[in-house]
Amino acid sequence: MGKSISLDIAALVILTILLISCIFRKMTSGISNRIFLIIILITITATVFDITAVTLDNTQSTQTSVLYTAHAGYLITHYLTAPLHLLFVISLTDTWHKLKKNFAFQVVLVLPLAAVLIAFVANAGNHLVFSVENGYTRGPLFSLMYITTIMYVVFDIAYIIRYRKLFDFGKIIAISAVIPISVAAMMIQMLYPMHLVEMFCCAVSLLIVSIGIQRPEDYIDSFTQLIKHSAYAHDMKHAFANDKHVYIIMLNISNFRTVQSLIGFDAATQVLKKVADKIREINRRTHGYADLYYLDNGRFRMVFYGKNQEKTEEMAEVLNQELKKKTNYNGLDISLAPFIVLAHCPEEITDFKMLMSFGADFHIRNHYTGQVMHASELYDRNQLTIQNNIDSIIDRALENGSFQVYYQPIYSVKEGKFVSAEALIRLKDPQHGFISPETLIVAAEKSGAIHKIGEVVFEKVCQFIASKEFEQLGLDYIEINLSVSQIMNGDLPETLLSIMNEYKISPDKINLEITETAAAYAQRVMTENLEKLTLAGISFSLDDYGTGYSNMQRVIQLPLKIIKLDKSFVDENNNPKMWIVLKNTVKMLKDMNMEIVVEGVETQEMLDAFSKLKCDFIQGYYFSKPIPRNDFVEFINSANEAS
Repeated sequence: MGKSISLDIAALVILTILLISCIFRKMTSGISNRIFLIIILITITATVFDITAVTLDNTQSTQTSVLYTAHAGYLITHYLTAPLHLLFVISLTDTWHKLKKNFAFQVVLVLPLAAVLIAFVANAGNHLVFSVENGYTRGPLFSLMYITTIMYVVFDIAYIIRYRKLFDFGKIIAISAVIPISVAAMMIQMLYPMHLVEMFCCAVSLLIVSIGIQRPEDYIDSFTQLIKHSAYAHDMKHAFANDKHVYIIMLNISNFRTVQSLIGFDAATQVLKKVADKIREINRRTHGYADLYYLDNGRFRMVFYGKNQEKTEEMAEVLNQELKKKTNYNGLDISLAPFIVLAHCPEEITDFKMLMSFGADFHIRNHYTGQVMHASELYDRNQLTIQNNIDSIIDRALENGSFQVYYQPIYSVKEGKFVSAEALIRLKDPQHGFISPETLIVAAEKSGAIHKIGEVVFEKVCQFIASKEFEQLGLDYIEINLSVSQIMNGDLPETLLSIMNEYKISPDKINLEITETAAAYAQRVMTENLEKLTLAGISFSLDDYGTGYSNMQRVIQLPLKIIKLDKSFVDENNNPKMWIVLKNTVKMLKDMNMEIVVEGVETQEMLDAFSKLKCDFIQGYYFSKPIPRNDFVEFINSANEAS
């Protein structure tokens, strides 16, 4: 009874479907995809050779040369899948650059393959591997293939363990599944040569890899057909983890949101497709061989490795010129503003967090010039490091009690003295120095730490108000800012009132500031919080009035005592039109019986101008910047004594 080729035929069907699937799913770019395709093709070739060889054996063919070629072709191509799988694992870890530097490891990888190939070359004369003279028989060196295959399996396992942190659990299972399946098939076929299970098991293991790793929905953006954001993050993490040097062309279309609002989502998507096509065409035309990514909101990336890094300057300039040309869509001329930055990692951008943080908004933080820029020209490395580590900085400050409250005096025009102050959070980290309040507050709101920080600030202010020195200052109240997140917290009234009760603080000594941005959130929780705190006797002021969110309905409906005019009014006070707006704004607010604070006053001229307008209070650097508690006490005592 001859050997059955039914499992080989099943394997050939699976492999053919898998190959077609990879092509249709566009899993053909990138070195790992290409190696995977080569493995499929090699396995298909091995299966065809196996079917041919077994068929010839079963028919007792006397065509010795054809029989020898079929068996040799099967054994060699099947054997090649083991070293190719190792190369596939190496490509998934993105450690080619390390392999190139390690000559000893290269030798160890090549020696088993070289030994087998030499044995096959010599086999034509000595038949030590196999023979077909009197039917197919194995020779004494046949076990060399099994031994070296096991060596590659060991290398596989060692590599997966060494770089296990670069994979999630599911991918480790998918990659590793090949090993036990292939080893089991090899053992079965070695012990029971009549059972042709190896190619079928190879096909099944490749199918598992395809399902678990080669997933286009995790890899390709459906709109642009470029590699998507998650894959970019994955690849860059690997690059930094493996000390790999990369050049990145970072393209952020700085006016994308404007374009999208003008022409709509569907049309903007078509524009993105055109940009993606242009990037592909330039990459192909200049032989850049970059990996191309689309992140989101008009952000594209071209990543270069090795010698291809030399092309970044040239390609960035070509891309910049091409994308600045007008694009016609449905009869409408669209002008894009491509903000392009070259980043050399890790020389200019030293870690993954810094890369993602910088790439997210460099087009917002910097003035668009229309020229290709370098990353080192656009950022303060220390500030970017702070942004990347801000969460741990905040946690450390909360644990160590490092937050401080500074106070900026507020001057009463009517009384001619300082009557209140605004409390402001400040943090000086022992490692990074002074932390910008803007960076601090934004990060704290994202992480949720703002609630704890808010409690710290409120308690420190209450401690100050309860002190003898505050009583001696004769100040009316202290203003404390509330963030959007705090206002939306249903426990806010109970938390604040509990702290006030603990320190026996009269409600009229506290004024809570909410920003225009916060006031724009017309939500039930915010309204209830304001009502509870107002009933408790706490007054409210609206900060940043005039920043673009102003809505008279909110001013009328909210329980506000004070309106704080934004610094933009002060900066534009020499503009005759702004002065008309300012005078009428002040009159309107006065008619509504609201008190007015002018922020950002820095000169005597400004002070006189706003005093003549009969604004109630003045705040700004003309009098004092925000200062620590002890300095503030000294300042108020000195200033009010003089007055």
